This record gives sequence, C-alpha cells and structure tokens, in this order.
Amino acid sequence: MKKGYLFLSLAIMFEVFGTTMLKLTEGFTNWIPAVFFMIGMGSAFFFLTMTLRHLPLSLAYAIWAGVGTALTAVVGVVLWKENFNLLSGLGLILIIGGVVFLNFSSGTGTKDAASAAKSVGS
Repeated sequence: MKKGYLFLSLAIMFEVFGTTMLKLTEGFTNWIPAVFFMIGMGSAFFFLTMTLRHLPLSLAYAIWAGVGTALTAVVGVVLWKENFNLLSGLGLILIIGGVVFLNFSSGTGTKDAASAAKSVGS
C-alpha cells in the first residue's frame, strides 16, 4: 500500500511538471518545453499505472486528478499570477473534500489489481 502512494506521489509530481511545461510550449512552438511536457506526462501515466497495482482505480484517479488540479492551480497563481478568488478556493476545497471522502470509502472494494485481473480473465 505504501508503495502505491509513493507511485501516486510521483505520478502527481510529473503531471504537475508536465502541465507546467505545457503552458511554456506556447502552442507547441517552443520545442524544449514540448519535449519536457511529453516526458512529464509520459512519466505521470507510467507511475499512475504502477499505482494501480496497489490502490483501487477510483481512489488513485481521484487523488491524482484532485491533487494535480489543486497543485496546478497553485503553480498558476504563483508563477503566472493567475487570478485566485473565493470561488476558485471553494472549488479546490470541494475537489479535496471529494478526494477525502473517496479515501474514507476505499475500504470497500480494495481487491488488488492482480486479483481483479485474474477474476476478469477467468
């Protein structure tokens, strides 16, 4: 389980990195950030796939998407001085709250990915 959260943390970091590089590509006219974007997103999906060996899909994807969205919003505010207001904050709180609720409910259906794959294949 701890390994799953390690992979998930790496997936989130690479996703935020890739998304940050996407902004810098300026419509894929800057090739160096475009290459880093592809590396970041490729790595993010690789580590998300590794995560799914240890954590349920609904939980892993919710955390990946929610935390990635929140961190990307922070990067936008800090690096590019994007607007952050009450509604933005409320939206992020709702996303994080949803992730927390999914985490609490993950006790049901925690069959590992290998067992699930075997049961589907038979």
